[in-house]
Amino acid sequence: MAAKISTPPNDPVKQFSVFAENRLGRLYDLTALLKGHNVHIMGITVLDTTDSAIVRVIVDDPDLARELMINNDFPYVECDVLAVEINDESQLKDVLAALFEAEINVHYIYSFIKRPEGRSALAINTEDTDVAAQSLNKRGFRVLTQNDIAR
Repeated sequence: MAAKISTPPNDPVKQFSVFAENRLGRLYDLTALLKGHNVHIMGITVLDTTDSAIVRVIVDDPDLARELMINNDFPYVECDVLAVEINDESQLKDVLAALFEAEINVHYIYSFIKRPEGRSALAINTEDTDVAAQSLNKRGFRVLTQNDIAR
């Protein structure tokens, strides 16, 4: 069953930074909650600190994920991230070269787990998403929208 997507066709990819206390099973609780409601995690990274963790996730249905996190006491912040499709790991250098040439700082980067067409992608948080997207497009890279990652 396909996820119900109500986002505009060119809506940027949404990332949730979920704040979870450092305790056994909390990451499992989050992933189980999403899976139990047919929300697919497309990309994930965890930043661990002493008392808590920041779980950054990209999902295929951000509207439902947002509702689930609110109703199940998972505090979060949301932002747009740049998602760029790549053929394989060798293109990482070319992606970074495009951003370097545009003088765009990269705050962090992580890879998608899997995309619907089986293609690889990177999630990139930059200081200027619009300029970064333009630079990548000029280099022939496909910048993805939220609809591109929906199932």
